[in-house]
Order: sequence, then structure tokens, then C-alpha cells
Amino acid sequence: MSVLQRFEKRLEGLVEGAFAKVFKGVVHPVEILNAMQREAEAHKAILAGGRTLVPNRYVIDLSPYDHSRLAPYAAALAQELAQSQAEFIGEQSWTVYGDVIVEIERGDGLDTGMFRVTAEVYTGGDGAPQSYEQPPPPAYPPYDQQQGYAGPPGPPPQGGPGARGVRLMANDGRTYPLSIGSTVIGRGDQANLRLPDVGISRRHARLDFDGAQVVLTDLGSTNGTMVNGQRVSAVALNPGDMIQIGTTTLTFRVDG
Repeated sequence: MSVLQRFEKRLEGLVEGAFAKVFKGVVHPVEILNAMQREAEAHKAILAGGRTLVPNRYVIDLSPYDHSRLAPYAAALAQELAQSQAEFIGEQSWTVYGDVIVEIERGDGLDTGMFRVTAEVYTGGDGAPQSYEQPPPPAYPPYDQQQGYAGPPGPPPQGGPGARGVRLMANDGRTYPLSIGSTVIGRGDQANLRLPDVGISRRHARLDFDGAQVVLTDLGSTNGTMVNGQRVSAVALNPGDMIQIGTTTLTFRVDG
């Protein structure tokens, strides 16, 4: 039985026989799951060792009508979507940063039957919403379809980035050390690393450092994020990589 078939079967139990009535005339959850799978495929990033990182947080914007119809089932539906997406990611042998999280929100301006899926790599930092069950662990545990999520990996190898200073160097000579956790780059009040550049969004990009790897994720910025001249959505950084946001260039450095 495929992931989609298992998902539909669980949905039938979720609404206690009212499946057809509840979802008649509104966006169907299977369509949402299909879109989430496409988003995961579109935002793959290759990590050290050949692992493939995909987003673990998915925000679903529904039209006002669909949102009101599905509101009684929103929390349970989000959990079922998260479980099915985790199964799909596991079948592809991809890696996620902690638990898969799904949030269902009202998307004003969307017509009935339309929806929007936003995907990102989420580490639990910066006061962002937590998982429905528990905060994701500070690691990149792979999802195993038989065993579930593996525990956090051991400490970073000797001489790896976790044992050295990790920092960004701006083109004006300023240096910004990175600590373990999440660092949001932008020009707004919510940014940890604020840059006075009109070409940078208020929340432009995020750096996630787990002690062994730094992953850069664009946060839906207006002008995009470039690494070594290529526009990226999420990518693992290597020493010497040049990050371009607005008119600012940041060089990723690992000391030692």
C-alpha cells in the first residue's frame, strides 16, 4: 500500500465515516500531500557524505472557505499529513532536521479549492512554532521507516567545523561569528544578524548550525539568496562559499 493510500485510509477513520461529506467541494487533503511531496523534491540540498536534506516544516495556506470547513479537523489533519510526509521522506532515504511539522493556516485572498504550500528546514530556534509533539532534536537524524527517527548522532568528528570557529565575513571587513542553533539574517527587528541593506528582506535567510554542518535557507526573500553565483532555496555551506544577499556579500569561513 502506497503512502497516499495509507493516508486516505487514515483520513476515513479520522472523520468517522463522514469523509466524502467533509471534503466534498473543498480542497482534498491528498492534493495537499501531493504538493508537500513535490515541495520536498524541489528543495533538496546535498549534505556532506552524500545525504539529501529536505524541508521538515510545511505551512499550508487554505482559502477562507476551505479553512473554515476543515477547521474542526485541522490539528488531526496536520498530524496525519506530517506522518505521511515522514513516511514518504523515509521511503526516499532523505534526511530531515528533526520531526516533520505541518501547520494549517487561513490564506486570505485564495479562492475556494486553492491552497499554498511553503516548505523550509526548521530547527526549533528563534521562537518559531514547535512540533505538535515535541521540539525537534538539534541534529540531522534520518527517518527510518521501520524504526522511526534515529537518535542524534555522536559528537562532530575531531577537526570538523564543530571544533573550530565558524563565521561570516562581510565585504566591508566585519566578521559575524556563528553559534550553534539558528541565525536569521535580515534588516528587520526579528533578525539576529541585522544588515542595513535595502535589497535585503526583513527576514531574508536563516543559517542553521548543528555543530557539524551549516545549512543556509532562503526565507522567501524578495530578491533571493545566491551562493557562489547560484540562486538557492536551501544548501549546506562549505568553507569559502560566497553568499550574496542584496548588495551584501558574506564569505563563509571555518577557522582552524
